[in-house]
Amino acid sequence: MTVVQEIQRVILIVLDSVGIGALPDADQFGDEGSDTLRNTARAVGGLHLANLERLGLGNIHPVAGVPAVDEPLAAYGRMAEQSVAKDTTIGHWEIAGLISTVAFPTYPQGFPADLIAEYERRIGRKTLGNYPASGTVIIEELGVEHMRTGWPIVYTSGDSVFQVAAHEDVIPVEELYAICQTAREMLTGEHNVGRVIARPFVGTAGAFHRTDRRRDFAAPPPGPTLLDHVLAAGQTMWAVGKIEDIFAGQGIGHAVHTHDNMDGVDKTLEAMQEAGPGLIFTNLVDFDMRFGHRNNPQGYAAALQAADERVPELMEALRRDDVLIFTADHGCDPTTASTDHSREYVPLLVYGSAIQGGVDLGTRPTFADLGATVAEWLRVTPPDAGESFAHQLHKESMVE
Repeated sequence: MTVVQEIQRVILIVLDSVGIGALPDADQFGDEGSDTLRNTARAVGGLHLANLERLGLGNIHPVAGVPAVDEPLAAYGRMAEQSVAKDTTIGHWEIAGLISTVAFPTYPQGFPADLIAEYERRIGRKTLGNYPASGTVIIEELGVEHMRTGWPIVYTSGDSVFQVAAHEDVIPVEELYAICQTAREMLTGEHNVGRVIARPFVGTAGAFHRTDRRRDFAAPPPGPTLLDHVLAAGQTMWAVGKIEDIFAGQGIGHAVHTHDNMDGVDKTLEAMQEAGPGLIFTNLVDFDMRFGHRNNPQGYAAALQAADERVPELMEALRRDDVLIFTADHGCDPTTASTDHSREYVPLLVYGSAIQGGVDLGTRPTFADLGATVAEWLRVTPPDAGESFAHQLHKESMVE
């Protein structure tokens, strides 16, 4: 007789910002022509991603240096974002089954003067900046004045973020976190920004650089997500990287923060050794934070290659009842004039001994299809949104 092998654990890895082509409505977001993966490959003369290639990455979308293969090891496809946004928080929420019909507010002219005045009153300090900027540029522009005055640097971007930068020798990191928490408590209602982000930096004039002690204070999800359902079922809900911050701690059972992509892979492998049945949810942020927002296709390509070289370790660490998934949350094309996120499809690669390789999943209409699929595999309450594609992937086994 034939049986379908039960899946006990899912390892879901978000390659932050690794988009795979502009969505049909990208022009409404100023992102027409964006294609993070393909444009990065063109800019560097081709990518070298042998392991993701074997899984089927090149079968999703033509990418220089990553050809389609005849027998992909993974099921493959792409997903469209249904939420009206292109930011990290809403992208992850949609993966977890929560579609956002209202975008977080953005501030292309900076934050209102009365809001900044109230913020300064609450933290007991004046502030500098209050305009959209690249995080690395603004600390060069205002870092010296910040060190002279002790006033934190407030800025935003094309995303819904209230960012606060401070030199670690001027405002200690724990104090920076505290004044960011104050901002988070203030920013509600019409000013409910997606994330307040602490941006500590060090160095001297002309050589300032941000440290890895960034922390995100996200708006809480407005409803239950896949993470809540996994936790409520008594299963493992293990968050690696900034997942805990993105979900504001909601639905998180165990969380570890990371320094960079390689540390993120290391922590994921450690979780795979320790965690029981349930979900290990990882975000690898370097593609976005270090290279996409800084318009650095060479760095982006190198980060992709470094991550690709770790894929065999993840595959080898899988148990027979595990599934490994690679996807993304939005794009951040480093070859365009913009330094902001881009409105793109995201890749979908699904691998495991219980998964039928080579299945073309096509274009899923929402990221939430992934959350619905994981919920079915783990036998937990499904999120409100999304349609499971689990039935397309099960590999049947023969038993006596």
